[in-house]
Amino acid sequence: MKSRSKSRLACVFCVTLGCAVALILVCALLLMRMHRCCEDDFTHGAVAADSHMCSEIGRDILIKGGSAVDAAISALLCTSLVNPQSMGIGGGSIFTIMDKEGDVTVINSRETVPKSIPSDLLDKCPTSITFDNIGKEWIGVPGELRGYAAAHSKFGKLPWNQLFEPVIKLAREGFPVPPYLALLLRHPIITKLVETTSLCQLFCHENKTVFGQGDILRYPKLAETLEIIAKEGVDAFYTGKIAQDLIEDVEKAGGSLSLDDLKSFKETSSKAISVPLGDFTMHFPPPPSGGALLSFILSVMQGFGLSPSSVKGEERKLTLHRYIETLKFANGQRKSIRDPRYSRHGVNHLMEEDFVNHIRSMITNSGKHPPSYYNVTPSTDGFGTTHVSVLASDGSAVSVTSTINHFFGSSVYSNKTGIILNNELMDFCGRVNSVSAGEQPPSSMSPVIIHSKNREKVLVIGGSGGSQIITGIATAIMNKLWFGMNLEDAIKDKVVFVKSSNLVHLEPGFDELMRDAMQTFGHDIQKNDRPLNVVNGIMKEHGCIRAVSDSRKNGKSSGY
Repeated sequence: MKSRSKSRLACVFCVTLGCAVALILVCALLLMRMHRCCEDDFTHGAVAADSHMCSEIGRDILIKGGSAVDAAISALLCTSLVNPQSMGIGGGSIFTIMDKEGDVTVINSRETVPKSIPSDLLDKCPTSITFDNIGKEWIGVPGELRGYAAAHSKFGKLPWNQLFEPVIKLAREGFPVPPYLALLLRHPIITKLVETTSLCQLFCHENKTVFGQGDILRYPKLAETLEIIAKEGVDAFYTGKIAQDLIEDVEKAGGSLSLDDLKSFKETSSKAISVPLGDFTMHFPPPPSGGALLSFILSVMQGFGLSPSSVKGEERKLTLHRYIETLKFANGQRKSIRDPRYSRHGVNHLMEEDFVNHIRSMITNSGKHPPSYYNVTPSTDGFGTTHVSVLASDGSAVSVTSTINHFFGSSVYSNKTGIILNNELMDFCGRVNSVSAGEQPPSSMSPVIIHSKNREKVLVIGGSGGSQIITGIATAIMNKLWFGMNLEDAIKDKVVFVKSSNLVHLEPGFDELMRDAMQTFGHDIQKNDRPLNVVNGIMKEHGCIRAVSDSRKNGKSSGY
């Protein structure tokens, strides 16, 4: 009898175990179906740049076995051709790089102040940007290529010259003027800028009229320069014949850049600042980047207990009001964003819970407070820049923002090298009382990487648009992480921008009912006639990769 009982128990155990295993398998299959990647998703890696052409060049680098950094460098070099008004090797960049182990490094090669600048430079700061006052005296020491070399040295996989090959070919053979650049060139102010400066050598017909969509754009001199740098390395730019030719052209234009400035430029490498963001951790560069301001905005807003219901019904109005107030307080903290090597001010308070809670407690149900309430000092609001997000198959990622500052930078074109110079020093205007040689200007650039505890979810995101960068990124992050939107809708959503004067600018197409509600709260609302916020991001969750390049700049991502 005992043996029969044991046999029965064994059978019951086997049946129970079999059922349990079957149930687990069924559940696993159901979860796989629930999390099946969408048709537009990728499963290995992706690149989100300002144009489809540059996203594809970056993607091809990944497919060839390149690292996330390799892909980012190629995509940026491509962008300098497709959107030359935004960035180029005559500018500077900030990389936020996450390796496959999850460690995050920042490489900062933002431009610096030359050693010989006019003592009255800040007296020339304009009160508004007219494109008649953005030239030669505002050129900073270009750091772009030093950043590429440092990132590639530490994180690159493919040979340096391979990253340049597709871009050199593109520059030499040419391509039709892209729609976004053609649209920009047709703007009367930009048309005048190009036709009356050395930029006309690049973007004009022989009769000195500006190119239009479909005209073939070529960069023969830049192709030669890139070919030399590909073969000889970046020292060719900073100490070789390229450097001599570049400085000669800058001196002819009346700029203060020198050979010694180029030779002495050094990028910086540091650990990213990492802060908790609900169930996520956000990594961003230290000052002079704007990452701390972005972190501050998100921390204040998170304390309101945001969820999908926060953007529905009447609660949506209160959420938007609180966000606008938070942006006003963020403007009041812009003076904290300075090169830490040249300033006693820091940004640690922006990440301290007590300070964040205090600011949140000052947000009332009224938007009628004077600028002094927010501690705001009016300053010039800027624009420009580009961003590239990359996620590789090994889980490593790059979020990198690059700029020559305003449209076409200083508008000084070096015809010996094919390089357009930045006007980065203008970013000091309204922010500081003095500048020092070697100092980096304050910036809104905020290339960030956000991930869940074990990196099952990763968001690689950043933006362009000068002063509008931070609000564009903040809107996209809140939409994706807290309001339940997919990444495309999160980035496409209409953006609010608060000027340093506390005027609230709404992107064209913004909900009219919400606009009226914000006026009821007491906000001074205006239409944003120059919406320049552009966000490019990549989200990985449940093994699926969604990459989005902002449609505002006719961007399109690519992956595999």
